[in-house]
Amino acid sequence: MAFMFLKTDKTASQQLAIKLGALRMESARFLSWERQRLLIHAAKTALAAALCWWLARLFGLHDGYWGSISAIIVLQSNVGSTVNASRDRLLGTLIGALFGFSFSQFGALPWNYILAVLTAVMVCGLLGLRSSSRLAGVTITIVMLVQQAGSRRDLALIRVSEVIVGIVVALAVTTLVLPDRARLSLRDGLAHEFLVLGAFFEAILQEFRGSPAQNLPALRGDALAMLRGNNQLLQAARNEPSGGPGWREGLGMLSQFGRSLYDALVALEFAVKDSHEDAYAQQLEPSLGQLAEDICAGFRHVAGRIHDWRFDVPPQGLNLEEDIVQLEARMNTIRPKGIVFSQAEILRAYAVQLHLKQIARLLRASRVETSRAVGEVQE
Repeated sequence: MAFMFLKTDKTASQQLAIKLGALRMESARFLSWERQRLLIHAAKTALAAALCWWLARLFGLHDGYWGSISAIIVLQSNVGSTVNASRDRLLGTLIGALFGFSFSQFGALPWNYILAVLTAVMVCGLLGLRSSSRLAGVTITIVMLVQQAGSRRDLALIRVSEVIVGIVVALAVTTLVLPDRARLSLRDGLAHEFLVLGAFFEAILQEFRGSPAQNLPALRGDALAMLRGNNQLLQAARNEPSGGPGWREGLGMLSQFGRSLYDALVALEFAVKDSHEDAYAQQLEPSLGQLAEDICAGFRHVAGRIHDWRFDVPPQGLNLEEDIVQLEARMNTIRPKGIVFSQAEILRAYAVQLHLKQIARLLRASRVETSRAVGEVQE
């Protein structure tokens, strides 16, 4: 007797291979778009640097190349990341210019320079501006150590003005020239993340069947990489206009559900370890298999809802809560028969059904709660 959700080893492998093939096609399209974004980002960076250099020549700035350097550094792949990098660089430059000029008024090198860097880094840390501390140190170095005609005050002001020019140009270019919104990239990334989590889940089911999936470690690594990448996009998206009702709340909620689902899947993977067509788990059919199949469909459904950004559409033919009720009823029915099975099989079956219930409820909640967050009218 085989598990309902994996009829035979051959069928299971074929089904998983087909679904992984579709996932690879989706990944290829995703990577193709990433390459296009890379080309656009390179062109925008070159444009911003050239504009800064032209403005420096136009206004007669002697060291106008610092504006180009600033633009290259702060211009990121999306608007939100550019805003974040611009804020860090501006604050770091202002703090560095202030401390560099102030400490140059007393003491002698290198002691006043050392104290200036030490104080600036500590102040940035206390203010929660750790990303700005290095930029503050660079600015202090330029203001205090670069030999140039004029006062240290003028050098500090020039340095700040050059950085401001670079930041303004970078923000203008990233906002006006083919803008790439972090929230839109995050939406696509989250949809892809749920597809990857679904493939990870199916590979774990194959492991539970007693047919080890060779690609299980790779899928786990892909899922973790997607989580980390989307978390970075989430931080950038918070610096952008929301784009509509509930965008920030919805994206943040989906990111949190994605992390919770990943943790639940890792726990499920651990629970099915050393399973070999457990006879006790087979007694849970067809309820166990139905819940597992509907969870697979649930991952794909939520991914589609994220892609369309509409969550008030319930999955047709899926009722995860009903599946859970049926599985619990089946567990109660076969409990008296447990004495004929090994303790390891029984504990593994109970652990698996608990994790499946958690994953099913997380999937349902990810759609329902996000629908509420974005202000949709529930059907």
